[in-house]
Amino acid sequence: MSNKKEMNTGLSRRNFLKIFAAGAASTVGTIALGPLAGLTGAQEAGVLRVAWDEIATLDPRAASGDSEIAFLTAIFDHLINTDAGSNLVPALATAWEVSEDGTQYTLTIRDDVTFHDGSALTIADILWTINWQIESEGTVTDLLGSVESFEEGDNNTLVITLAEPNPDFLFNLTDNKLVILKEGTEEVNDPTTFVGTGPFILEEYLPQNRATFVANENYWEGTPSVERLEFIFYPDTQAGIALVQGGQADAIFRLDNASFLGFTGDTNFTATDIPTSGHRVIRLRSDREPGSNPLVREAFRLATDRQAIWDRVQLGFGAVGKDSPIGPAFGDFFLADAEVPARDPEAAAALLAEAGFPDGIDIVLHGPNTSEFPDLAASIVAQWEEAGIRAELNLTPENIYYGNGDWTEVDLGITGWGPRPTAQTYLDLAYQTGAAFNESHYSNPEMDELIDRARTTIDSEERVEIYHEIQRLFLEDGPVIVPYFFAQYMVTAANVAGIDLHPFAGRTRFNTATVS
Repeated sequence: MSNKKEMNTGLSRRNFLKIFAAGAASTVGTIALGPLAGLTGAQEAGVLRVAWDEIATLDPRAASGDSEIAFLTAIFDHLINTDAGSNLVPALATAWEVSEDGTQYTLTIRDDVTFHDGSALTIADILWTINWQIESEGTVTDLLGSVESFEEGDNNTLVITLAEPNPDFLFNLTDNKLVILKEGTEEVNDPTTFVGTGPFILEEYLPQNRATFVANENYWEGTPSVERLEFIFYPDTQAGIALVQGGQADAIFRLDNASFLGFTGDTNFTATDIPTSGHRVIRLRSDREPGSNPLVREAFRLATDRQAIWDRVQLGFGAVGKDSPIGPAFGDFFLADAEVPARDPEAAAALLAEAGFPDGIDIVLHGPNTSEFPDLAASIVAQWEEAGIRAELNLTPENIYYGNGDWTEVDLGITGWGPRPTAQTYLDLAYQTGAAFNESHYSNPEMDELIDRARTTIDSEERVEIYHEIQRLFLEDGPVIVPYFFAQYMVTAANVAGIDLHPFAGRTRFNTATVS
């Protein structure tokens, strides 16, 4: 969905939504194309209705989209959570101790937690879940790769021994996928069989339509403030906006920037935004032509004006990127004085010619068609054309784009990386040789060495310098363009309160929400 400022033209998005809110209810059926038809704007007491995009998978080992993570967060718990400031927050683990050498972690586990079927949570359930994740060889395996052993300790503790120090290890335990399941769980993509310890119990799941949950009265943190939680799934973001504007949903996340601005002056809604480490990546596959040629990668960087993209697409929210996943949200780790090359399409064209493409390059740019992605794609394609980079757009629904795995195989693609609490997570998952989500297929021994050093050093000053060197290497050789770091958005009806927006929207918790 485009977020161009068409609000100044005749039937703009904002005017359309005003018309809808005033009673053009038939429009919803047109937008929703069926699954959302029949919804009414009547609000029930004690019910919170949240609009999300459609779900591709609910297998915790593969789930990645906000709607998928939100579903899992509703019914499961993590050992440790993070808050809006990326601080560690106790969850199933109430406390932790770290050995002086940084290789052993002892987590104290709550002894008052029960699963939705009434059975007590045990250390065995936690050990089973962790081993099940590791055996899947997914992204959690990469995050736990330095672990030598997980063992049950004394007094209901979990003892974790690492092969080498990892100052970010506790943050790795907060990973979106690492929800704790009951030992022996089998049908992991069938939510009707899910048994969690989380604040809500699944009542009904209708794919591409809705999921309904009821409050877990025995939740260890206290009975949720709302009796029921409903997720309403929409086929595209504009349909989700219509649901909120029409009073058929009480909250929505991950809006494009222009649509979010449209809510900020409306007293019927509360609009919240926070800065994040989340970012958009435009990347070339570096293991085959044309991206395997460093001159081509440099040409793409020279053909791009990141500031202009941020101005047009982000409308002042977030921060300009510097072609690295390490951004301002990471404080001293961010190389603030890094200088990305100024846009120079003539120099870019000359580099392409030197690389063997005197007539330029014809290539397909793949990406999702949600949020601000279409506007980002259109902006960057227009910039590249002057340098002889002719990119054809192929944008597909987000759940399809990420769900079938093709996003890691294309020569040129756009990816949305959600906020993470540590810079190391991005490096471990996407830029080390052979990493699970190394979408650019990048392999650089110097980068690998720096990533390893950053992961294991416990000297904070040394770690800062390593991260700065990594960012310099991205500017010199990297396969990615990071035009900006985005803000996270939440819009709620004015009668909704008590929701703390999380940088990764799907990790936002609803058990403290109130609907007046």
